[in-house]
Amino acid sequence: MPANLTFDQLKSSVKAGEIDTVIACIVDMQGRMQGKRFHARHFIDSAWEETHCCNYLLATDMEMNTVEGYRATSWAAGYGDYVMKPDLATLRRLPWLEGTAMVMCDVLDHHSHELVPHAPRSVLKRQVERARAMGFEPMMATELEFYLFEESFPELFDNGYPDPTPIARYNVDYSLFGTARDEPIMRAIRNDLWDAGIPIECSKGEADAGQEEVNAKYSDALDTADMHCIIKQGVKEIAQQHGASVTFMAKYDHRRAGSSSHVHQSLWREGRNVFHDAAEPHGMSSVMRHFLAGQLAHASEITAFLAPYVNSYKRFCVGMFAPTKAVWSLDNRTAGFRVCGEDTKAVRVECRIGGADLNPYMACAALLAAGLAGIEKGLELGAPVKGDIYHAEGAAAIPATLGEAAEAMRRSEMLLHAFGEDVIAHYHHAASWEISETNRVVTNWDRARGFERA
Repeated sequence: MPANLTFDQLKSSVKAGEIDTVIACIVDMQGRMQGKRFHARHFIDSAWEETHCCNYLLATDMEMNTVEGYRATSWAAGYGDYVMKPDLATLRRLPWLEGTAMVMCDVLDHHSHELVPHAPRSVLKRQVERARAMGFEPMMATELEFYLFEESFPELFDNGYPDPTPIARYNVDYSLFGTARDEPIMRAIRNDLWDAGIPIECSKGEADAGQEEVNAKYSDALDTADMHCIIKQGVKEIAQQHGASVTFMAKYDHRRAGSSSHVHQSLWREGRNVFHDAAEPHGMSSVMRHFLAGQLAHASEITAFLAPYVNSYKRFCVGMFAPTKAVWSLDNRTAGFRVCGEDTKAVRVECRIGGADLNPYMACAALLAAGLAGIEKGLELGAPVKGDIYHAEGAAAIPATLGEAAEAMRRSEMLLHAFGEDVIAHYHHAASWEISETNRVVTNWDRARGFERA
């Protein structure tokens, strides 16, 4: 699905004085948009071809610390440049920012001008190309959940992030009256994203006080990942403009439901969903069954890309709609993998493991790699698991910690084949750093629990 601004239209808008700023951005390992703001006239004169950024942008942690130990870049290597290559098919206006357009960039090696292998957009592109070589077009959609708070980002930051105040005071899941208080912000989010070329289908209240969900239209895998990142950026900026704040943490409070990013997936060929076969049980074709079997077989190995932080694993708890078992079921929200649209042309796989904190490029690439491996190997799909899967005996469990997931990722022959050893080493190092940073920090919970009673 193309964005809403061609390069010729950009030139005309700049000449007419309607656009004066172009944001060129890449996506970092955390799934955040990083980049530069160009004067629009300079962008259309020369920067549309390429610009540069420091290569540390793909080797930092959440707080932008320069983490040592990466092969790709280091102090010893001098932290040189990457090339940011604008993908002009992603040009779009950003209605919530006056006179501003935006373009996504691929990350290229400064010397060879080849795609940097561990750049998130590169990783997904490689798996899309692999699927296309097999005759498939991967189609996906991500659902994004987040919490909306009354306080501004600076207010929460300056006060050490005390308990924020949800705009809704109680669970407003599907409640039209309950979400009316949120509507000035949510309406702006829906409309501004739509006008930016992001087809938002709907928003709704989610499963706890202040929790929201936005859904964008099904699209090709790369466009879906691009839209996911722009949605997160837009939601944060629009909320900020209203003096409010949001969080996409997988679990911001142990007393609250976590925030997910369910990933819907199917493979298409010549405009037709090849997951559908009306003659087969549940309308699931042999291709779909092999694909899903691959994801189940490699579920533990790809979990680190669906749940990339220590905090991510606090979302996996019984009774709050986050799955704990890597099994499949038919329209059952307690399963890690749910088949939606059974017996229809829209039949698809929904992976429910991922949190709202995932990097969509890496998550979609990992899911795609596992599914394609299932097709290549002709893996057979077992029977669906029924009932309350939280208490299903003998069902394969989702890794309980980032350490467990990272080790499964490091040992995965499937991922080594799909992504390459350097890419796996890069993201395993990121996970190891995340674990070490979390382990060394004394939290408010540690202090409150042990200060007097230890």
